[in-house]
Amino acid sequence: MGELMQYRLFISTFTTLLAVVNPLEAMPVFLKLLEGKDARSHRRVAFLSCVYATGLMLLFLLFGTLIMRFFGVPLSMVRVAGGIVLTRIGFDLFSPSPKSAIVPSSAEPNANIAFAPLAMPIMFGPGVIATVIGMASTVKSIESEPLAFVQIVIAILAAGFVTYLCLLFAGSLSAKLGAAGIAALTRIVGFFVSAMGIGLVFDGVMEALEHHTWG
Repeated sequence: MGELMQYRLFISTFTTLLAVVNPLEAMPVFLKLLEGKDARSHRRVAFLSCVYATGLMLLFLLFGTLIMRFFGVPLSMVRVAGGIVLTRIGFDLFSPSPKSAIVPSSAEPNANIAFAPLAMPIMFGPGVIATVIGMASTVKSIESEPLAFVQIVIAILAAGFVTYLCLLFAGSLSAKLGAAGIAALTRIVGFFVSAMGIGLVFDGVMEALEHHTWG
């Protein structure tokens, strides 16, 4: 149990990122964009899109955290704002996904569709930004800060790798799960994301009240 608590930040960041990225929801768009393309094109686009999305997460983790600290934004407020965004996205997952409508012409170059719309905004959107910054804001002690950021970085890389595997086997996964299975899992993910968002809001409010009371 002690070891599990030690890696709690990694586990919570990884699971939340995977839920927000939601590769199951990205698979139909991925397959539609690459309709009629060979397996090599599928592998290439899956790899590039996940590399782009992972790079954006790492970039925003670094510069987003620095910007927040530079402007002196209280970390409790970062949690509240990130939690609200996550809660909203979680509720949206209960309804038909708007991502399925983001399907440009499949004739566009593979490199273009790997970045937009696959990497951004499908994989890297407001929910991912809120998750990365929200989890970074949970670091409280200076001594644990380097280890905490290492855990967040590893969680980002792990989420990107799992997403890549889902896209790589999108055809077989979609065939086995079917539209109903994907829809059901998406709604379960939506519940999870909403719960994480409300948790961040609660923690942020409690921390702000604590500082206001004792400050």
